[in-house]
Amino acid sequence: MAAIVWLVAGILLAAAEMLTGDFTLLMLGGAALITAGVAGIAQTSVVIDAVVFAISAIGLLFVVRPMLLRRFATPPPTPTNVDALPGKTAKVLEAVNENSGQVKIGGEVWSARPFDPADEYAEGETVYVMKIDGAHAVVWKGP
Repeated sequence: MAAIVWLVAGILLAAAEMLTGDFTLLMLGGAALITAGVAGIAQTSVVIDAVVFAISAIGLLFVVRPMLLRRFATPPPTPTNVDALPGKTAKVLEAVNENSGQVKIGGEVWSARPFDPADEYAEGETVYVMKIDGAHAVVWKGP
């Protein structure tokens, strides 16, 4: 009977983790599930169950939780400088072909070449920056 109580507590704690997102309730839910397993297999007393829960909760909270926080709780880095340019629009200042061309991206003038070497973009057209290759913006008109 105690194993079922621990199992239900573990599931409820793990489900409640969705409301917080800081991995604390998930670790306590994991400890309750470990205790449910031990109680179900060994038919232990409530005191032993409490000790198993305490040891597994401390272990999960102080060993596993910091690893999960390092892995999942850090926000993704915001692209800056050249890494932020792909996907932006650019205005063609000088006809872009496989040999020459210039575009203006966010106030800066870049040398450019087309994504497909067979393409050519006339002055005044709007293109998309596909990538930065050295000092050249590789651009594409789009579909």
